[in-house]
Amino acid sequence: MAATPESPEKEYCSTSEAAQRLGLSLGTVQQMVENGQLEGWKTAGGHRRIRVSSIEEFRARSMSGSGQNAVRPAAGSLQVLVAEDDRILQKLYEHTFNSWTLPLQVRMVSSGIDGLLEIGRFPPDLLITDLRMPGIDGFEVIRRLRADPQLQDLDIVVVSGLTEDEIVENGGLPNDVIFYSKPVPFRELKGYVQAKIMAMQRRGRAV
Repeated sequence: MAATPESPEKEYCSTSEAAQRLGLSLGTVQQMVENGQLEGWKTAGGHRRIRVSSIEEFRARSMSGSGQNAVRPAAGSLQVLVAEDDRILQKLYEHTFNSWTLPLQVRMVSSGIDGLLEIGRFPPDLLITDLRMPGIDGFEVIRRLRADPQLQDLDIVVVSGLTEDEIVENGGLPNDVIFYSKPVPFRELKGYVQAKIMAMQRRGRAV
């Protein structure tokens, strides 16, 4: 029997299977294929088939992008995920957070897609995100989180160089998202983080 394009099942998978492997939505995976971040093709019927090896390679790159990403959340620590593509600002976040000597565990990602992947693996207590990022930007990350019933209550802080008018032009932000303008206002951010830690500790004592 002649082989058909869909016969190598071990080599390719469907969009829904890829989304399940990566912990992302179907729309995100489709966009990753369109952007060339995943290798795939369409059948005659218009269905996507995605190369499994490209999924595994993407996951490996994501895990190796930051040494902290492979670390499971530590009990009793506030889990903070920072999505920022500027490497200098990443280092500044890490240095400043370490100087606070608070019970924090901070993970860093450089893009919206990596942020969604990391949230899918280990949901944080707090997301701090830029808005301008490669691929899926911060606006889209927030929209997808707020559309997910399991993640729609995640606390989100935006730190961006965009003006309020530019944010409105891009669809605005949900009312429950806190917005700070760059440069990063670490004093205000520290107060917010301390309040989150105190609330977490009160809940722990009440259990």
